[in-house]
Amino acid sequence: MFKAAMAMAGAVFVSGLAAVAQTPAGASDASQPKVDRASSYYHYALAHMYAELASAYGGRGGYIDKAIDNYKAAIKADPTTPMLTEELSELYFAAGRQRQAQSDAEEALRANPNDIAALRLLARVYTQQIGGDQQHQRIDNDMLNKAIDTYQKISKLDPKDVDSLVMLGRLEKVAQNSNEAEKAYKQVLAIDPDNEDALTGLAMVYGDLGNTQEAAAILKKMSDKNPSPRSLRALAATYEQMKEYDLAAQALQKALELNPPDAGDLKHALAEDQMRAKQYQAAIATYQDLVSDDPTDAQAYLEMSRIYRETHDIKNARAMSDKAKAIDPSNLEIRYNEIGLLQAEGRANDALQAMKDLAASTERRTYNQRERALRSDLLEELANMYANLDQIDPAVQALHQAAQVNPDEAPKIEAMIMDTYRQGKEFKSAEEEADSALKQFPDDPAVHAGHAMLLADMGKTDPAVAEIKKYLGPGAKSSAPSASGKPGKAAGSPDRQYYRDLAQIYDKGRKWDDETKALDQMEKLSQTDEEKMDVWFMRGAMYEKMKKLEPAEAEFRKILQVKPDFAGALNYLGYMLADRGVQLNEALDMINKAVEEDPSNGAYLDSLGWVYFKLGRLQDAEDNIRKALETMPHDATVHDHLGDVLMKESKVKEAVAQWEASLAEWNRSSPADLEPADVAKLKTKLDGAKVRLAKEGVK
Repeated sequence: MFKAAMAMAGAVFVSGLAAVAQTPAGASDASQPKVDRASSYYHYALAHMYAELASAYGGRGGYIDKAIDNYKAAIKADPTTPMLTEELSELYFAAGRQRQAQSDAEEALRANPNDIAALRLLARVYTQQIGGDQQHQRIDNDMLNKAIDTYQKISKLDPKDVDSLVMLGRLEKVAQNSNEAEKAYKQVLAIDPDNEDALTGLAMVYGDLGNTQEAAAILKKMSDKNPSPRSLRALAATYEQMKEYDLAAQALQKALELNPPDAGDLKHALAEDQMRAKQYQAAIATYQDLVSDDPTDAQAYLEMSRIYRETHDIKNARAMSDKAKAIDPSNLEIRYNEIGLLQAEGRANDALQAMKDLAASTERRTYNQRERALRSDLLEELANMYANLDQIDPAVQALHQAAQVNPDEAPKIEAMIMDTYRQGKEFKSAEEEADSALKQFPDDPAVHAGHAMLLADMGKTDPAVAEIKKYLGPGAKSSAPSASGKPGKAAGSPDRQYYRDLAQIYDKGRKWDDETKALDQMEKLSQTDEEKMDVWFMRGAMYEKMKKLEPAEAEFRKILQVKPDFAGALNYLGYMLADRGVQLNEALDMINKAVEEDPSNGAYLDSLGWVYFKLGRLQDAEDNIRKALETMPHDATVHDHLGDVLMKESKVKEAVAQWEASLAEWNRSSPADLEPADVAKLKTKLDGAKVRLAKEGVK
């Protein structure tokens, strides 16, 4: 167990002795410690020999003590060579004698507080213990602060100890003291301008500070001057932080050309960046190269399946998924990918069953933190799938299980339960859930947001607005879940999410001026493209409800300029065009693209059926709207659409049945969702069809 500690052999020691200790700033020559290199090397050789004997004989024979004593003698003869202290500390830790190492260092410092060798030993002892709770990936902040303080003392005593300054920079970064970390790395670079550790560390600090351009410039200069796999990987990581995935891929490709020993890991990283850069063919080629090297690389097959699914090549996506499953059938990622693939194949019920099986496989009697979070997330996803198939009770049961597994998330999950009941038009159950949640979590913003949205559904706009507004402004909470208990689309600042909730409430209350103001505030707080597209989508929907079709279309087209495959915008705009009976071929193309993105989405299937109806393709219209009803059996509009198609096909009795179902769903709707004009039109059609049936003598 001591061989790793002895990795630095005598030749390294000789090179260390060759470096003459520098005089600290302001110190006289007389203050320099006396160095007896011959004696130091003699004791080092003995220490190294005893350590090897300790390794050979399992620590027996007192060899560890002899090795430690000779290291101490070597350091006493030459306290200027840090490598000796490093090897001694490694020996202490390999022998499980951390406490002795700390005790020895502290005893030496009591005799001489400026004993730099003792400080180096103590610093390494503290650093080794920073890991703290490894299981939960926590650090020991007390040890971190002690290590920083000790390395600061070392750097004052020996301002040119590059290794200690580099370690100080790393520790300051761990402590999130970016300015101090920058200062330490710059001290190193003043001594050694090409120090790779300092350059890489400084770049990482700049990345933490958001100055990714400067970080990339440092790393690019370093990799151009002295390219190495390490420097190129660091450069790629910075480009990834900047979302410049094509540049990251280029850096990793250069690293691969250097034939590094971890070529397999590099290829995986390269393929990931190629995929993020939408260089799908290049990514597939890289993954194919990986499976050629290792046919059992399940991860490579999995990623290829994801790429093929992203590019709508479902046949190849299925083939790659099957290969991944054959290699590692119990892998959770592979099983989760299977669920997405089933959905892409339009097999919603099979996808639901696969998710039930996956969630069941994570059930335990007890859970660690990671297992708890994973199971909770899977149960929430299962609930969402149930709700999308209009299976409200199983959805709520899954959410209750999630809250039991992960009590810390209970308020958020309560809001999701309210939203699920609202989605299923079970408003009484939603009110009961809200009353219970408000008693349990009276100060939780997610619960109040969910309750506010329920009030808005019931037509109580003003109380709903008041409940949200109390969370706006400087006193807002640090996080703001949406009314569904989930973060809003790319939810940025807390105020942005609250303005989003306000906009939804005003929309339900048809307070268009107030909604416009809320959306304007939301847009001001939006930073990413995703956040901005979210605003444009909501504004477009608002204009459409106001019958301002031109500005509505303009908002959706803004989205499609940024993201041409945005399924929601493609569907909404395509449906708008189809409903007006204009640009039907363009509408059909848009909606088909939306269905390709999400083949099981009932709203998209209904839109597709509706544009077919407008084109006179009645059988295609009926087929797609019936598919929509499989996932949306309680949607009044879908029943109405199917009634129109059936009436056009002269299936009058069936049309009446669909219109009656539509009217029943309207009667179950919340006051905010009720559309009196649509209901009146529906009743007129229904009455006319019944008259026709009576004239034809059909019962």
